[in-house]
Amino acid sequence: MIAFIEGDLVEKNPAYVVLNCSGVGYMIHISLNTFSKLPESGRVKLHTSLIIREDAHTLFGFFQQNEKNLFKHLISVSGVGPNTARMILSSMSVEEINQAIVGNNASVLQTVKGIGAKSAQRIVVDLKDRIEKEGYITEENLVQPNNTLREEALSALVMLGYNKPVAQKTINQILKKNAGVDMSVEQLIKEALKYS
Repeated sequence: MIAFIEGDLVEKNPAYVVLNCSGVGYMIHISLNTFSKLPESGRVKLHTSLIIREDAHTLFGFFQQNEKNLFKHLISVSGVGPNTARMILSSMSVEEINQAIVGNNASVLQTVKGIGAKSAQRIVVDLKDRIEKEGYITEENLVQPNNTLREEALSALVMLGYNKPVAQKTINQILKKNAGVDMSVEQLIKEALKYS
């Protein structure tokens, strides 16, 4: 119904933004991924999804179209509502979620607060074929690094005080950048520390 909204950013916080569009203030719920990409002020365009319930009409906004598409896929899964979908999108990047689904890795989804084993498995089963067909992920760009290396580096960064989702994103960026390079845990942690 409302494909996107473009307007001046009046208010911004991690849960929602308010956009002024020709004198009308739209409150739009966002994920942490979208929050991190938004400027502090100025003109902003968000791809939106309007969720209509008996008691409320709620707008969810996304900085990128692929995040909106994934949100729509997630809420199509039985038992996954818009707030749960937003929690998933706030905990991991679109690429990480797609990789977990395409790679049949339900345990990654279980790290998200409120997602149990059954819900994670249902998401993987229901969405794997759809995401593969849409071509968001192909075998060539599917990052399949050494999981032990990733987990050890992540654990170390979290112990050093890093926010877990930020640390995961940083590790993924480094592993993508150094694809094919044999890295040690120490090298990976040192590289990640340079990102701060």
